[in-house]
Amino acid sequence: MKAAELKELSVDALKAKVNELEESFFNLRFQAEMGQLENRLMLRAVRRDIARVKTVLNAKSLVC
Repeated sequence: MKAAELKELSVDALKAKVNELEESFFNLRFQAEMGQLENRLMLRAVRRDIARVKTVLNAKSLVC
């Protein structure tokens, strides 16, 4: 997911995206602890996506 794509979304859509990604991150962490996660790099990717969305959300809130 690119930051340019996120900048086009509304604040409500960004908040929904953060919630979705955090839920996904929780599930991936749970799978990793249970030994069921095959690709541990997914944890890093989702964590970075969460940070990216939060950064765009923060920038939008500062502008308004």
